[in-house]
Amino acid sequence: MEHDIYIYILLMSAVTVAIRLLPLTLIRGEIKSRFLRSFLYYVPYVTLAVMTFPAIIDSTQVPLAGGLALVAGVILAWSGASLFQVAAFCCVVVFVTEQIML
Repeated sequence: MEHDIYIYILLMSAVTVAIRLLPLTLIRGEIKSRFLRSFLYYVPYVTLAVMTFPAIIDSTQVPLAGGLALVAGVILAWSGASLFQVAAFCCVVVFVTEQIML
């Protein structure tokens, strides 16, 4: 069975345009719903988390190393460490855990 790549590209383009244009055309005024405003505010963060968290676990040779680095990074970030400090410490956690486990 042959597939026409142009149909796929056209469909993908239509969906992308629809996602971007429908809110602009349907919602003209300010959104007053507190729930909807809150929901729309957090959508980018949730999307980033859904894409990032599985990659943290799967990108290491030992999944436990990724999990430990995630926990360590959250604790450090919560306590006010800088992004560089969190990233460096997470790399050290992964390195040490993989050295012990392998």
